[in-house]
Amino acid sequence: MSQSIIELKNVNIYQSGNLVLNNVNISVEKGEFVYLVGKTGTGKSSLLKTLYGDLELTEGEGWVVGHNLKGLTWKTVPFLRRNLGVVFQDFQLLTDRNVNENLRFVLKATGWKDEQLIKDRITDVLEKVNLKSKGFKMPFELSGGEQQRVDIARALLNSPRLILADEPTGNLDPETSDEIMQLLFHICKDFETTIVMATHDYMVINKFPARTIKTEQGKVVDNASIATS
Repeated sequence: MSQSIIELKNVNIYQSGNLVLNNVNISVEKGEFVYLVGKTGTGKSSLLKTLYGDLELTEGEGWVVGHNLKGLTWKTVPFLRRNLGVVFQDFQLLTDRNVNENLRFVLKATGWKDEQLIKDRITDVLEKVNLKSKGFKMPFELSGGEQQRVDIARALLNSPRLILADEPTGNLDPETSDEIMQLLFHICKDFETTIVMATHDYMVINKFPARTIKTEQGKVVDNASIATS
């Protein structure tokens, strides 16, 4: 039986009162890898923000990792986000503390209390991203690719069923981009983690093909062809 991780039906998405995306219908299953593409200003970011509860869903039906997006409040958004990992283009690491402390900060903020469990979890996620020996490094001592790996490790801390990656290769050279893509596909396949990745890098998509969803002219086009973009 298939398990929907994202289900949007007849959804209209608004940004600052303006209709950005009209009549969105998307279903994404457990363990699927999906690209989200589209020119700047076509609603890519608004769609991602809706999925992680940053933009309120007012019209249509939406479910993400079992949470109803309609009627989310500041009290219930954290429960949704505990089941999600978000990977940013600019890493957003805390520059005043080392890798271990960056990860510890997130675990403490999401309710972890047992110090041994925290330590074990940090070791586990750093192993998954091949950074086991870098826990005591400061962010500035890491390469761009290593910082992105820390960002991915951070997204994995609470064993999310869904990772939303916003241009995760945007600031990386092609070789490092390939490494990050291989890591994301590995996480998707081996842990059955659903990944939705926003990107404008069509070289990456051609090299690592997967289902592609496109935002254009106020619509969301599923299984979009990217050859003409």
